[in-house]
Amino acid sequence: MKRTERKLVSELMRNSRRSDRELAKAVGVSQPTISRMIKKLENEGYIKEYTIVPDFRKLGYHLIALIFVKLKQGLSSDEIEEARRMARESLKAGSLEVVMLERGIGLGYDGVFISLHKDYASYLELKKSCRQFSFLELSKFETFLVNLDDKVRYRPLTFSTLAKHALSMEE
Repeated sequence: MKRTERKLVSELMRNSRRSDRELAKAVGVSQPTISRMIKKLENEGYIKEYTIVPDFRKLGYHLIALIFVKLKQGLSSDEIEEARRMARESLKAGSLEVVMLERGIGLGYDGVFISLHKDYASYLELKKSCRQFSFLELSKFETFLVNLDDKVRYRPLTFSTLAKHALSMEE
């Protein structure tokens, strides 16, 4: 990715509602160049969507849960595929309040869920619903809860913060 493209992505992450003319001024290129770059970045999959980051608390959420999970050992490839299918179906049906579900490595876990909850009871319901997934080792299920009502906030997740970091990335 070229430096000007990275700068454009960063500017869009900060505020995707700006006009191509405003973006061109911020990036230091012409407006037609910006229009072409945006189309190219969309076609190549660098830009997946345009969105906002709301104040989740004002939307009625009071907790963010980071849930670390472990898969049962010795799952066959068929069982792993069935696990993926079940997870996709649950997420698609909206039966889980999960905003991110990814595999990973670290702390002795294989995956992480990030979910938003209106209250602790809502979190407990999600935890209870995870019992339907026979491929999870429920004894290895740890959670870190973030209270969105806490008066002390250090650095909440924003796309502006990510945008600054994106500019520091080099190929």
